[in-house]
Order: sequence, then structure tokens, then C-alpha cells
Amino acid sequence: MSEWQAWVGRRQTQTDRIDDGLAARWLATLDRAAPADGAMPQAFHWCLCLPDAPMARLGPDGHPLRDDSPASFLPPVPLPRRMWASSKIEFHARLRPGDSITRHSRVASVTEKQGGSGRLVFVDVEHETLAGEILAVRETQSIVYRDAAPAGAPAVPPPPGSGRFDSAGWEAHRALTPSEALLFRYSALTFNSHRIHYDAPYAQGEEGYRGLVVHGPLTATLLLDLAQRHFGDNTLTRLAFRGVSPAIAGEELHLVLREAGEAVELGAFAGDGRQVMSASATL
Repeated sequence: MSEWQAWVGRRQTQTDRIDDGLAARWLATLDRAAPADGAMPQAFHWCLCLPDAPMARLGPDGHPLRDDSPASFLPPVPLPRRMWASSKIEFHARLRPGDSITRHSRVASVTEKQGGSGRLVFVDVEHETLAGEILAVRETQSIVYRDAAPAGAPAVPPPPGSGRFDSAGWEAHRALTPSEALLFRYSALTFNSHRIHYDAPYAQGEEGYRGLVVHGPLTATLLLDLAQRHFGDNTLTRLAFRGVSPAIAGEELHLVLREAGEAVELGAFAGDGRQVMSASATL
């Protein structure tokens, strides 16, 4: 997609510090006690080195505005709907309160595709998160931009069907109902002002969702939390996840995993069995 190639290779560096208050708020949001060794559970890197655009620089969807200036890290793709589509993550070192954090980010690719819902633009961003001089997390994040929902299109995801999720065959299973309060806390922890997570009239009227959307990384965080409750904290070396269908606040969500040697299959499913997220990990 030649019109966005000038953004490929664009870099950004951010700094942060893990303080005790942030660590306590993360653990409280997940109903977790502090790990015995003091290290933060995996997924904590998502609340570090956050975008800090001023209010005047937010777009109609709540995300920071994108333009064609040298200061705009992400390309000004004109498509109005944005989602975190997937990530591939390597965990190299543990993060601890008191660590000074540096994140180096690079736009790796910009690709246009035509999907069943219209034009799609994928932006892949590589992140390296360092604690001091030590590489802690390496991640490639894929962001997808989409056309507006056609007028009169049915809301997504479809209403719950008559089926029920069956946990048979899975080694670990946790059922929960993501509440509006959980979405609010996760948005606060990650400084995410995307309106689909807290503004129901916007989510339904402007972006065509059936209700408030559970953050993709929140679902991935809950899957990592399930893995850590099952295997122990910071035992995974890799995680890859892909959003399949939106999860909606106030509706039952099933988190599952099963192990095959050093490989782990994880998934998130709605109450009627609709798959929300697929994931794989390595111990």
C-alpha cells in the first residue's frame, strides 16, 4: 500500500517507571495477590509507556488523532473503526516495582486488504520493552482499521444463540462476566480512551456493536491470568493471540486452556459457544 509506506520504519521511544501504586492497582483489578517473588504477572507491560496525547488531540473515537506530520507515529488511515487484532509476544525477563522502563516501537508494515466487511488496513508495530538495560518483553502488535458499518447492518456480535459453551476437553476453565467497572478500570490502567469500551450509545450507534466491547488485550490479560493461576506466575515464554469476535460487557465469558507438552492452547468463548479469542503459548 504505497500511500502509507513512508510510515514503515517510523520509530518512537517512551519511558516509564513501575511504582508501587500502579502495581497494586493492576493486581486489584485482577483480584490477585502480589506474587511471592515481587515480580509483576505477565500482561503488566500493557499498562506501561502509554499514549499521552492531550485532550485537544483526541479524535471522535477517543483515540489520539493521526495526521501526515512527522510527529504522527501511526499513519493517518482514514477508516473510522480501529481494533487491536492480534499480538505475538515473547517474555524474556520479569518486571518489578521500581524498574525504570524504556519502550522502543517501530512501524513494521502497513498492508491493505479487502474483507467481507469492506476495506481493511493492518498496521503491524514492533515493541521492545526494557527494564533498565534488560529486554523484558518483545511484541508485534497488529492494529486493524475498518470501514464504518453499513447503514442498517445488524449489530455485532449477533445476539446470543441457544447453545451453551462446553468445557469438556479443556484442562482449566474459568467463567466470569466482564462488568462495566472492570472495563473502566482496565481503560484507566492502560490510559485507553476508545469510546467503544465505556460509551454505549457511541459503541452501538456509531460503530455498530451490540453493547460495550471488552478490550482485546483485557481478554488476553484474563487468559494470561488463567495460565498463571494454573502453571504459576511468569512461566510462559511466548503468547500469540487473535481476536475472533467481540466480547460484550455484562455477558458470560469462558476462559479455557489445555496443555500438550510445552505447548498450551488457550481460548475465550461467549456463553453460547461463540469463539471470542484464540491463543497459543509456550512454557
